Amino acid sequence: MSVPFQYSRHYTLEEAREMIPRIEQWLGEIHALNLQQEECRRWQHAMFEEGHDLGGNQIEAEVRNLSRLLHLLQEFKDREILITDLSRGLVDFPSMMGGEEVFLCWEIGQTDIIHWHALDSDSADRKPV
Repeated sequence: MSVPFQYSRHYTLEEAREMIPRIEQWLGEIHALNLQQEECRRWQHAMFEEGHDLGGNQIEAEVRNLSRLLHLLQEFKDREILITDLSRGLVDFPSMMGGEEVFLCWEIGQTDIIHWHALDSDSADRKPV
């Protein structure tokens, strides 16, 4: 009896490589949105501490940022690409290797996908492609 696959989408090495420019763009945008959200939270905290009501353009911008952030995260989810460490820009692509489900792993700053690891391990146990 065969074990069902955990993922419905499996990337070939070439397909995962083709996604890298888009992934870099999305991760860059997520990073920028997170910085904007942190700035907005500091502003809100300062305004609240001074007894001001919160609202207006800053809150509208925060809602827009959150909406865009959710949209970007959904892009990863829809493609079954896992963000395993957002601060490092580390992502895993479900793939098949020797009939087994594995992850092809890539990190911001790398020019290519050069490692993979088993589903039940992490990037510390990665092996060369």
